[in-house]
Amino acid sequence: MAYLFTSESVSEGHPDKVADQISDALIDNFLAFDTDSKVACETLVTTGQVVLAGEVKSKTYLDVQKIARETINKIGYTKGEYMFDGNSCGVVSAIHEQSDDINRGVDRASKEQQGAGDQGMMFGYATNETENFMPLALDLSHRILIELAELRRENKDITYLRPDSKSQVTIEYSDDNIPQRIDAIVVSTQHDDFDEDETMLAKIRKDIVDILIPRVVAKLPEQIQVLFNSDIKYHINPTGKFVIGGPHGDTGLTGRKIIVDTYGGKGAHGGGAFSGKDPSKVDRSAAYATRHIAKNLVAAGVADEVLVQVSYAIGVVEPMGIFIDTYGTCSFNMTDGEIAEEVSKIFDMRPFAIEERLKLRSPMYSETAAYGHMGRNNETVTKTFTQPNGEATTLDVELFTWEKLDYVDKVKEVFGL
Repeated sequence: MAYLFTSESVSEGHPDKVADQISDALIDNFLAFDTDSKVACETLVTTGQVVLAGEVKSKTYLDVQKIARETINKIGYTKGEYMFDGNSCGVVSAIHEQSDDINRGVDRASKEQQGAGDQGMMFGYATNETENFMPLALDLSHRILIELAELRRENKDITYLRPDSKSQVTIEYSDDNIPQRIDAIVVSTQHDDFDEDETMLAKIRKDIVDILIPRVVAKLPEQIQVLFNSDIKYHINPTGKFVIGGPHGDTGLTGRKIIVDTYGGKGAHGGGAFSGKDPSKVDRSAAYATRHIAKNLVAAGVADEVLVQVSYAIGVVEPMGIFIDTYGTCSFNMTDGEIAEEVSKIFDMRPFAIEERLKLRSPMYSETAAYGHMGRNNETVTKTFTQPNGEATTLDVELFTWEKLDYVDKVKEVFGL
């Protein structure tokens, strides 16, 4: 029997994502001037206020208030009427030095013997139902909000948009797990105040259905475009008026959108957030490494769908174990346990080896903090960072290294594909 599956996304202006972006902007600035920085930074945002808290071990000094304000303005919170804007909000810092008890378990005389920054389990997932090996419902949810943000910044076809928004996509699948059609789309977007609420609601619905969705569909591959039809159920701002939003509407905290950040409810999640953590924290680095493994396995033809789990003990170099689930889609006669054994030989999952393989000690994290950490484009960008004393550094930074298909040939060789 056919079934429905739903995933959601939130925009860069969602309060939790504002917090994530501030935390990751701090990570990038620390790493830009001291690649050995150890950082765990949490951010809270609410009406007119930002609170930064966390632990840092670094040789560099930052103007954290300036970084927070620049991040907020870049998102689009630039007007006093939003009750939260980068130029006037208060920024309080309670960042202090990292505990020596934690640091001694991570730093070693030999970097290769670096221990895991915490215990826990991390998951990576990939499926061949999309070109970027991501679950389709989540991929479409992200695309809707990315395009909505483009429309907001263009301020031409739709002129009333504010930064906060959410989306949700429900897809009908066949018994053999093939997407059949888009069943429902939900979009809630913050907007300027209108004199006539009913007129406003009708206009927003029309603009989303007639302007936003066609722009999204036009950028999709043909096999995904055909899933859109006139029978889709649209729920546009279903509660009605959405003028009060962002951190004024809801308090935002770092790390509260971990399913949006990963696979939209597909696969599994170990529970650890990513943003605000340097790569010695395996919550982040090992989650990226397991995505890298899963994507390369699916791309190589090992299976149509793969879940990878790795687990660690704090301060211990080698992982506790690697688990593989191909959901019965393996293309040859091997058990998941046998595949996991071969994977452990191909991919070195020691924390320092992950950092080196994926170049995680570069300031690549601001781009991860909205619209998902997985399924993004691997590309190199140029970034400039400035310290309070005016010292600046310009770096070429490779983004989303865990999305590279650089192990496909090795995987094919090992598995005889």
